[in-house]
Amino acid sequence: MSLFAAMRPGSGSAGWADLATLVGPGGTALLAGRDLEPPAGWERVFDIAGVQLVDTSMVAAADPDARVLRPADVPQMLDLVKRTEPGPFAARTIELGRYLGRYDGDALIAMAGERLRLPGWVEISAVCTDAAYRGQGLAARLVRAVAAGIRAGGDVPFLHTAVHNTSAIRLYESLGFTHRQAIRFVVLRAPAGA
Repeated sequence: MSLFAAMRPGSGSAGWADLATLVGPGGTALLAGRDLEPPAGWERVFDIAGVQLVDTSMVAAADPDARVLRPADVPQMLDLVKRTEPGPFAARTIELGRYLGRYDGDALIAMAGERLRLPGWVEISAVCTDAAYRGQGLAARLVRAVAAGIRAGGDVPFLHTAVHNTSAIRLYESLGFTHRQAIRFVVLRAPAGA
């Protein structure tokens, strides 16, 4: 469903050993945080600087033109993700939360949904729009609609994006998200002999 993994802060070498056991020899894990320095033997497959933003003043609202995406929509969701690269999204990611999509006829052209859940917090994820449909406010409408559902559950929406994705950051700030912290996203491969 997701590559994400986590370790208790300060878990040290025991935490890394547990992660290596969890992912298996040569397995991968995506970690998000600020101080992500693995011990020798781990391979850094992917490393990108990001930002975490939290909803502080967004006007959340349902989008009557959005459709709740179902397992039958996964092939189109994966195709849209491949073309737009919003971040990690696998065939079973849809099981982590509610995803909404906008269609043009039978073609999925934009989507956003829920991924990570922490007590009191839900992440908005996979915000993406087909290049031919950008500039129409679809991402903003979907983010507001997903946020409305999160707030209805009593939680606070938050999200992540790459630090170099300045257009997304501007959009999220214009919607009422505030920069919370810098964060790194790192995919690590466990030692083959782990």
